[in-house]
Amino acid sequence: MPIAELRELSKSYQMGPTEVHALREVSLAFDKGDYAAIMGPSGSGKSTLLNILGCLDTPTSGAYYLGGEDVAGLTDSELSDIRCRRLGFIFQSYNLIQQLSVLENIEVPLFYQGWSAHESHERAAALGQLVGLGDRLHHRPSELSGGQQQRVAIARAMANDPLVVLADEPTGNLDTATGREILAMLDQLNARGKTILMVTHDPSVAQHAHRIVRLVDGRVVDDR
Repeated sequence: MPIAELRELSKSYQMGPTEVHALREVSLAFDKGDYAAIMGPSGSGKSTLLNILGCLDTPTSGAYYLGGEDVAGLTDSELSDIRCRRLGFIFQSYNLIQQLSVLENIEVPLFYQGWSAHESHERAAALGQLVGLGDRLHHRPSELSGGQQQRVAIARAMANDPLVVLADEPTGNLDTATGREILAMLDQLNARGKTILMVTHDPSVAQHAHRIVRLVDGRVVDDR
């Protein structure tokens, strides 16, 4: 069974009198351990696709199965619970909480799952060590470089041991050398069996994936 599967999924928006078709009957399946890059020109639907895969948006029609469960018709509250338990997110802009320390930022998903303070501290500290920030756990994001902030975001994405990690232009705000370090970290996570679905416009970043899905005008035109 695929870990994430879209079946004839479409998404449209009403913009005044105009109906915009962001996705058109997309069917895709991702297995456990996949590492896929989603590419396409501006307006191709790749961000909409990532939002639906991440349960941040719902389709107009079609089905989306995550871990075998059809999540396309769930309520906002149910989708929030799915995001908390089953998904990890890495954003281009890091999306860290500036008032919290590295340790506390990593703990955020665990707080919403009801972990005890002791257990969440231990888990977050271990993940901080894993991404090379063991000596920065009590620093705030403003005291870190861009690459270090993205490492925190990766650790936070892994906190709940997600079924799928969704990465949106994860190296977009980083210099080339730091971007390579972050991609090496994602490569390592995938080598350990983690499923990674990544939106990127950069062919050199996409080459780290084992599969490239290309969208044009809301349709899948290539998948290999």
